[in-house]
Amino acid sequence: MPRLSHNKIYRFLETIPAILVWTTLIGSIVLSFYAPLIAIYIIILFDLYWLIKVVYWLIYLFGSYRNYRRDTRIDWLQKLKQEDPVSHDSANSHWNDLYHLVFLPTFKESFEVLDTTLKGLVQSNYPTEKMMVALGVEERDKENGLRIANRIKEKYANNFFQFWITVHPKNLPNEQPGKGSNNVFAAKNAQKEIDKLNIAYEKIIVSTFDIDTIAHKEYFGHLTYKFLTHSHPHNTSYQPVALFNNNVWQSNAFTRTVSNGTMFWLLTDLSRPDRLFTFSSHSMSWKTLTEIGFWEPDLVTEDSRIFLQCFIHFNGEYTVTPMYVPVSMDTVETGTFWGSLAAVYKQQRRWAWGIEHFPYMVWHFWKSKKIPFFKKFKYFFNITEGMYSWATAPILILILGRLPLVFADRTTESTVIAQNAPTVLHWLLTTAMIGLFVTAIMSLVFLPPCPKSESKHKYIYMLLQWALFPINMIIFGSIPAIDAQTRLATGKYLGFNVTKKNR
Repeated sequence: MPRLSHNKIYRFLETIPAILVWTTLIGSIVLSFYAPLIAIYIIILFDLYWLIKVVYWLIYLFGSYRNYRRDTRIDWLQKLKQEDPVSHDSANSHWNDLYHLVFLPTFKESFEVLDTTLKGLVQSNYPTEKMMVALGVEERDKENGLRIANRIKEKYANNFFQFWITVHPKNLPNEQPGKGSNNVFAAKNAQKEIDKLNIAYEKIIVSTFDIDTIAHKEYFGHLTYKFLTHSHPHNTSYQPVALFNNNVWQSNAFTRTVSNGTMFWLLTDLSRPDRLFTFSSHSMSWKTLTEIGFWEPDLVTEDSRIFLQCFIHFNGEYTVTPMYVPVSMDTVETGTFWGSLAAVYKQQRRWAWGIEHFPYMVWHFWKSKKIPFFKKFKYFFNITEGMYSWATAPILILILGRLPLVFADRTTESTVIAQNAPTVLHWLLTTAMIGLFVTAIMSLVFLPPCPKSESKHKYIYMLLQWALFPINMIIFGSIPAIDAQTRLATGKYLGFNVTKKNR
């Protein structure tokens, strides 16, 4: 349980998102039965709103894709050497003055998963002698974790400036087992080691990666360039494109389309940095991370909360800088079809647990008088509307939108709007499907090369699988989001569920 949840006012704030969602869903059913004409007007306006959002979404998607194609083709190390940018902070650092610190928390992961992650770091187009790696093992998996970690250290440690292995103790007070608490323990150890090395905090860039994260070979060069050319490098986090394609050819159609949907959502948000939060694998200043006291160790969604911690600490003078050079992670695949579906549901519910930021933002934004109102409102509205739509929109559009026509009486049926509603709804939904078609085509561009063991005809299958997307929007979209918000409202706090990876 988050520490603030013991406060009665904070506890009430935790119930608001679920109240809004359930009021909407139940209210739409009641309204369809007792006032179907009003419900028809509302549904048409709602569908029109979503059609506009799809068009808006596609514009930003194409913008992000163009930037992605541009930035992944640049040799960023060569660009650093040619331009030799100097940081805008007091340290006046050049690129070869900087160090990269990479946190890799692991729990019950196989050697193969860690091996591909470390191999990706070693193959970077960037001097690995400027990198420090902190591999965090859990005491709950100490014997197996240390055995694999030591194999990894023996194989790769000589490539890096420093390589540390930590064992995160179990049952520490005010902690929740998970990525965040593991990272906090590893970071405190890293701070002691860095102090011994006498390296200035301003010269270290931190990247916190999920253990299956494979960084693009240009990631660290691009990150270094972004850091050095940013006007306030310590007042921003750096968010890369997140691709879920490490094992995409081995996963099933349901989990692939869910992961791809997440990928395109994140890709689109990169073109809108004014609403961007950190997500999963990302980077930031070590100076800033130590200044705010690291991640909150009792959370599930510490990856996005870290942005809010910084935003509040710096009185709104903190942003997220988009990076169009990607990192690649696993699509959910446990080895069995039903096991994978259960795992992807839990993963989506864990991501939807980001609704725990709602009471946190209300609580801290209300107290903070130095953050401009517009900034507070913008971030608060974006996360609230996003989480609300995540839970309600697919069900309203695909299921409940037809209810008013079913319950309409003869008087209602005789109205012009009721007679034309089926045609209007069909036209709106069909037009919105253009966005789905474009997404399906673009998904092929992000695929890694087809393995020799797979038939080339599978590219067609990869395209056709998007027909499952409307179903996935409900089963692996709305339902886990409703589940998460209801759990928060009823005090059944979600723990950190590690997604099993099968290679």
